[in-house]
Amino acid sequence: MASADAAPIHILDIHRHEAPLADHSIRDQIVAGLSQPEGRKWLPTMLLYDERGLRLYDEITTNAPEYYLFSAEEEILKNKADQIVKVMHAGVANGGPVEESVVELGAGALRKTSLILSALTRQVRESHAVPLISYYALDLEKRELERTLMDLKRSPVGHEMQGKVSASGLCGTYDDGLKFIAEGGLEGRNRLSKLDPSLVEKYTVERVGRDLSPSSDSSRGHSDATEATPPSTPGSPQPLHFLFLGSSLGNFNRGEDAAFLKSLPLRPGSGDTLLLGLDHDNDAGKIELAYDDPKGITRNFIMNGLVSAGRALGDEHLFEEGKWEYVAKYNEELRRHEAYYRSTCDQTIVDPDTNASFPFVKDELVRVEVSNKFSERDAYTLFSDAGMRPVHRWTDSASQYSLWLLERPKFTFPVLKEPQSVALPDGKVVSRSPYSLPTVEEWQDMWAAWDFITRQMIPPSMLFQKPIDLRHICLFYCGHIPTFLSIHLSRLLQEPDTEPVEFKYIFERGIDPIVDDPTQCHPHSEVPQKDEDWPSLSSILQFQSRVRERVMKLYRDIESGKLPLTRKIARVLFMTLEHEAFHAETLLYMLLQRAGTGTIPPIGFVPPVWDVLEETWNSHPEPVSDTVTLGPEVIALGHDDDEADDDSTDVYGHAFGWDNEHPERKVTVGKFKIEWRPITNGQFYEFYMHDGKNLENVKFPASWVEMDGQVFVRTLYGPIPIKTAWKWPLITSFDNLSTYASVKGGRIPTEPELRLFFDKFECGYEGGANVGFRNWQPVPATSGGHKDGGKGHNGGVWEWTSTVLDKHDGFVPSKLYPGYSTDFFDNHHQVVIGGSYATIPRLAERRTLRNYYQHNYPYAWVGARVAYDA
Repeated sequence: MASADAAPIHILDIHRHEAPLADHSIRDQIVAGLSQPEGRKWLPTMLLYDERGLRLYDEITTNAPEYYLFSAEEEILKNKADQIVKVMHAGVANGGPVEESVVELGAGALRKTSLILSALTRQVRESHAVPLISYYALDLEKRELERTLMDLKRSPVGHEMQGKVSASGLCGTYDDGLKFIAEGGLEGRNRLSKLDPSLVEKYTVERVGRDLSPSSDSSRGHSDATEATPPSTPGSPQPLHFLFLGSSLGNFNRGEDAAFLKSLPLRPGSGDTLLLGLDHDNDAGKIELAYDDPKGITRNFIMNGLVSAGRALGDEHLFEEGKWEYVAKYNEELRRHEAYYRSTCDQTIVDPDTNASFPFVKDELVRVEVSNKFSERDAYTLFSDAGMRPVHRWTDSASQYSLWLLERPKFTFPVLKEPQSVALPDGKVVSRSPYSLPTVEEWQDMWAAWDFITRQMIPPSMLFQKPIDLRHICLFYCGHIPTFLSIHLSRLLQEPDTEPVEFKYIFERGIDPIVDDPTQCHPHSEVPQKDEDWPSLSSILQFQSRVRERVMKLYRDIESGKLPLTRKIARVLFMTLEHEAFHAETLLYMLLQRAGTGTIPPIGFVPPVWDVLEETWNSHPEPVSDTVTLGPEVIALGHDDDEADDDSTDVYGHAFGWDNEHPERKVTVGKFKIEWRPITNGQFYEFYMHDGKNLENVKFPASWVEMDGQVFVRTLYGPIPIKTAWKWPLITSFDNLSTYASVKGGRIPTEPELRLFFDKFECGYEGGANVGFRNWQPVPATSGGHKDGGKGHNGGVWEWTSTVLDKHDGFVPSKLYPGYSTDFFDNHHQVVIGGSYATIPRLAERRTLRNYYQHNYPYAWVGARVAYDA
């Protein structure tokens, strides 16, 4: 094998063939920015990153310790690079690595990158004539790429990489790089020397290094590479991993950052990942010092942008440095650092090419860079808007910076935003409540989740099985959802029901027995007792497709104005969508009982790496105190949503809910104490093993399983040791948790008490709450930091209350679904609120939502926290 120094370095110029137009584009951007009115002028940030700018930036990271972003990210990579690489490959077949590409956006000096490359090298067991992993550094300046890649090749890391990880350069902009990849530029063993023939005419390969001339050795190298290439798995595209470090995404405007992430060619459910660095919304003084160090290195970096701007216009001395100053400030309201040029005098810049004049008054500011900082809400909203899922997060020891590993999963649910504007058929624009008429996109997201659960997690052998005896076979739920939807559409639109009669008869509602006496149940339709008497899955799916098309036609008729939209129409659509969401969760907690023995884990989402997660969870700081004291206080429960008003066309501003949410009512909450976090598996395990076994009301939780004398916790990926899930909220019956609370000298909180706690301390989906399939298992609860008012999340479970489901003042049974609540006014059901990790945001985020389960029902994903009389 040739030595590392002898091996050539490949630099691929991926600028589009319209390169002159690209140069013209940067000129156009400069002209556009300088043509703005006084106080609004700007220059493109790209000007900062010419060859000299990249060297100056490298000097900042080397000699300006105040620039904590670099050192914080470097600390994470020094300590966690092996973990990062391990989690990065968790979604790859057999845990990887396999033939794959790693592309770094804006690679820079590669000092931090070398830590990742070294970790990647350690993952590859054997050297190959053609390395398994291909690393590509994407950057703007060819000579800087040559220099940094040559330095890497000659370093100890470069020698370790030989035969395992290759390093090449892509010279171009982000857009150039993403277009190149999207057009297949990295396919076919990802070797720059073996480009797709259709791309050869568009891109030029330049080889840089000691071995620049074509020789027999290099020819042999190509030949050996071809012969040594193992076959790829048929139908399994090579994994692609992006690195976007240094909080560079912060240089995008809000909204544009999500659009950029959305544009990354990450294939849903493929194992492709993005490692993204984001700076936190730290103290303003700390941030300002980071961007204006005492040595003036950052100033030199920024001022070099004026030289770059002049060069782009035709004269690099066009902007006289003595007439400009660097101004830096942190905008706390927008959570961003802003870099400006300040004109120190009245002056005019004349474009040497067009003679256009750009006047500046004394002290006028010209913005050249923004660096957005990210609160928890900013980060999770960004990921949601980009259709990405956080797989794991690493922070530095001072909690000032994060590296996030992200994927594009098979489906996601966006953050609910209020207010939104919607244009009516008559052209009028109104404000939309997120709990109004569901959007078409909400239906599509729900159907994607439903299809994933029913068609990718249930093997054919389980369709006629009952994972929980009190429930139906799995196939029932596949037919029940479209049947319920079809019936309500037909009633709404007064259309004849043309679907097979057995569908309505079998799937209309089903049986919901009393847990204490399964022979007692509410009046529902009967179901077949023999497998062969059920409709086939294919006929159910055809039926489902027809019903979904009816929903889409209804939306088209509303949009065209053919069908006037009323609250009744919107109510039917809200009700049927949320009904499907509730049943998706029901089906999942049923499937949990067969996880590891039948249920297929959620393939298409990077699976948990339990040892890495356990280490992270154990390092989380504990709350300063165990409890918080609240009350006395008057709070509102419910909202006004009267079905008697359903003829109204005032739809979009209205929030819909189930009948037990109406009407709004005031409740006085007395003084009480409540624990910050729900009861955990670890707490209940110690209680159970000590004396819980001897208490009549304490049962072994259905979320646990005992194997070989050891206790494990069920997950959809199979059982895991209880020590791994030690800090998760315990999922079990109200009876179990109530007994535990009483032994501790407390009780389960009432609905108003828990609602008050959530109002003050729940962070919500946009703040990182574990709902909406953000994870496929619970996680430890958190309490927020000072920047978010102490808000956190409960780990991803519903929570029991001591309030029994019953009529309340003003309760009116639903006309559309009369038995939704009234069938359960039986003193057996407790109110639960919140949401689990599989609850869609539309449900989990609606403050007025009330769910309910029987007090001794052990399967639902419900936990509890302990309250105490104050």
